[in-house]
Amino acid sequence: MKREKLGSRLGFILLSAGCAIGIGNVWKFPYMAGQSGGGIFVLIYLFFLIIMGVPVMTMEFSMGRASQKSPAKMYQELEPKGSKWHIHGIVAMIGNYLLMMFYTTVTGWMLYYFYATAKGDFVGLDSAGVEAQFDHMLGSAPILVGFMAIVVVVGFIVCSFGLQNGLERITKVMMIALLVIMVVLAVRSFFLDGAEEGLEFYLKPSVERMKEIGIQNVIVNAMNQSFFTLSLGMGAMAIFGSYINKDRALMGEAVNVAFLDTFVAFASGLIIFPACFAYDVEVDSGPSLIFITLPNIFNNMPMGRFWGSLFFVFLTFAALSTVLTVFEGIISCTMDMFGFSRKKACVINGILMFVLSLPCALGFNVLSGFQPFGEGSTVMDLEDFAVSNVLLPLGSLIFILFCVSRKGWGWNNFVEEANAGKGLKVQKFMRGYMTYVLPVIVFVLFAVGIYNFFK
Repeated sequence: MKREKLGSRLGFILLSAGCAIGIGNVWKFPYMAGQSGGGIFVLIYLFFLIIMGVPVMTMEFSMGRASQKSPAKMYQELEPKGSKWHIHGIVAMIGNYLLMMFYTTVTGWMLYYFYATAKGDFVGLDSAGVEAQFDHMLGSAPILVGFMAIVVVVGFIVCSFGLQNGLERITKVMMIALLVIMVVLAVRSFFLDGAEEGLEFYLKPSVERMKEIGIQNVIVNAMNQSFFTLSLGMGAMAIFGSYINKDRALMGEAVNVAFLDTFVAFASGLIIFPACFAYDVEVDSGPSLIFITLPNIFNNMPMGRFWGSLFFVFLTFAALSTVLTVFEGIISCTMDMFGFSRKKACVINGILMFVLSLPCALGFNVLSGFQPFGEGSTVMDLEDFAVSNVLLPLGSLIFILFCVSRKGWGWNNFVEEANAGKGLKVQKFMRGYMTYVLPVIVFVLFAVGIYNFFK
């Protein structure tokens, strides 16, 4: 079966960015920045994005482009005969399913919030009323399962139309709309009374604030966010590498994707922090920032229903862009492994994904008695832990070792593939860093993540 190709370089960059841009950018980045001292966190985040995220993404793109296969089969094309690297290909494929088992539910939350805001469900409610709405959503199995089902069905229908006609066409429109909506919302935030304080908190690094929170905490938070924001370690980026030609060197493309990803995360802070300061809301309110704090802000704002609806459309697009691109990865793996047509792979995976997503959607209501990490924890916490704390860092570590080790694909093969085409290339002086330092940084990230989680 001839491998499909993307229609344009813009399509490749927007798809890869769409995979990276998700809830982590527009939900987690602002509240992590709020809890970690604002401007100083953003600076450290950018530093780690450059030294950690870009090299690993370059490796994933290179493995995909060289093998012309999905993660399920790419190691077989590149590994030395008799080696066992390909086991990670299957683990990576399982990781993509596991990620979507809870991501579809959270995307459903965004979609429901758009619907509820547009309908006017939050109009006139006080803080307690807004919080009760969130609790009502989580407690309702029909709402969570219904909106999760919409996400799954829409995702696989889009992918069933093919790489160029479905995924590339829809993602381009969605990503451009996302960027336009962000700019409109950010400009709106700038003109709120009291917005200047929010911008100063966000944009002006403060060493004092960093000391208050704990220097180590701020660094670890920034390191975590910079790594996880790019969706590395499960072969999602390798998929898009396998769909492109050799016109462009891959480190330059990795920088472009990281830039777009960072722009969206950064701009979401420009929307949220001025609004928080304008309406005297705590910026470090954590995960509830999006679902409880912001609806309160929109309630107090002139034309709040309109701005709130626009904001949740933006969030839905950000989440859906990840869903579509990871679904594509799952479909590609299934087609490679079993020889299915695209339509057949979509139907089978659509049914499978719905069933696999049920425990998370029901984990807040019907299955709320199952608390894997103690009181208050849910099925989603277990699934998120497996992906974020285990599969992503260890998967990235395996990609790095495979690309730099003689017993894997090897440095020379990696560089030859990464540097084919025009643009920013991997330099000779990077070899020592990428071979000896980068694996250690990623392993430390994994170890600290596990320690902090169980602490």
